[in-house]
Amino acid sequence: MLKIYNSIIREKQDFVPLVPREVKIYVCGMTVYDYCHLGHARVLVVFDTVVRWLQASNFVVTYVRNITDIDDKIIKRAQENNESIADLTNRFIEAMNEDSLALGVALPTFEPRATDYVGHMINMINTLVEKGLAYAASNGDVYYSVYNFPSYGKLSGKSLDDLRAGERVEIDPNKRDPLDFVLWKSAKPGEPCWDSPWGKGRPGWHIECSAMSEQLLGMHFDIHGGGQDLQFPHHENEIAQSEGAHEHTFVNYWMHNGFVRVDNEKMSKSLGNFFTVREILKHYQAEVVRFFILRAHYRSPLNYSDQHLKDSKLALDRLYIALKEVGTTGSTEINWNNALAQKFQNAMNDDFNTPDAIAVLFELVSDINKTGSTENANLLRGLGGLLGLLQQNPQDYLQNKTAISASHSLTEEKIEQLIQHRISARKEGRYSEADLIRKNLMEQGIVLEDSAQGTTWRHQ
Repeated sequence: MLKIYNSIIREKQDFVPLVPREVKIYVCGMTVYDYCHLGHARVLVVFDTVVRWLQASNFVVTYVRNITDIDDKIIKRAQENNESIADLTNRFIEAMNEDSLALGVALPTFEPRATDYVGHMINMINTLVEKGLAYAASNGDVYYSVYNFPSYGKLSGKSLDDLRAGERVEIDPNKRDPLDFVLWKSAKPGEPCWDSPWGKGRPGWHIECSAMSEQLLGMHFDIHGGGQDLQFPHHENEIAQSEGAHEHTFVNYWMHNGFVRVDNEKMSKSLGNFFTVREILKHYQAEVVRFFILRAHYRSPLNYSDQHLKDSKLALDRLYIALKEVGTTGSTEINWNNALAQKFQNAMNDDFNTPDAIAVLFELVSDINKTGSTENANLLRGLGGLLGLLQQNPQDYLQNKTAISASHSLTEEKIEQLIQHRISARKEGRYSEADLIRKNLMEQGIVLEDSAQGTTWRHQ
């Protein structure tokens, strides 16, 4: 049985969906004012892999990943760029989709934009006001009253007194309590706004996900996910909003992936130590980046460095070399009675343990290298596919033709000419010349591999 680490109870528990064989999952997506960085890529890849495994386990999955397209940062960036909010957000949604596609991330079932659900947000805020859980302040904002929701803090594991002791925000005279958070922001000149019972304004960030998840998945659903940085206050506030409005459990399982770190600091735009997916893909194949992300357990920190990415490339190369040497029959149907397939299944059922699942792939490679088993090569490709890996033509992956085509000094045709020149040199006994060709190609990242069938090449 699948076990999931549930952040709200802080332990693994058996996964039992609300409806047998059906799973409803909501993941907090991107705020679209800039390009996705590696931290965003981790969220995309981790929950894409979760959904893949749920589907492979014969669950029918409804997957919602939202887009925040109205926000203080979005408004500020649009003003700085002297462009409309719609132009800014559409541009970065398109860029996000391009990055996702490159990383092998499938589209979610629904990808709602916050601005399409403002009416639902207003209705939920109104319900909270009527229940005495929210109040309108004199400045036109509407706040959630955390004091009136006794279980506030159950996700973060902190009491209201603990949270107040750690509160560092400036005192806001409009709030009854420093921990109260905004549900509705009154309109400022030049900013987008909507009509509401409290005057013109726009929704706060936290209410977006409560309203969109309710509309698309219902008032109670199975899994809610996102980055560890969202556990408090964003997800804590979602619980307060949704459970306060509906007076029953909001989500059964909370999943949070760990931070991406650079020099032991969390990668983030605010710290300025982030690397965009686009920057990374200029130097590494997208599948290498996906493999790098999945080599770490989703709840663990992911330490970014060029060396770790290079190590990931060498490891992924080993998998593809095994597939290239043996070949596959094209069948990716998995025999779950196979001992290694069962070991892979056990790893993934243990809170989506991708490092252990990937270790099984290398066990298969060891056997393939010894026995030349096409059956195990098929299994390698099939299991890899459940992680979004190993679906390329091995030769295309190893030659990395995208990188070759972007090179000003090398082309496929040029490499093949040099290989033929080297073959001629060796036949004629000009071995130093042949060695020099190999050496020069190696310096440009091209590895030549000689076999009884001839010479092939791959990108280093």
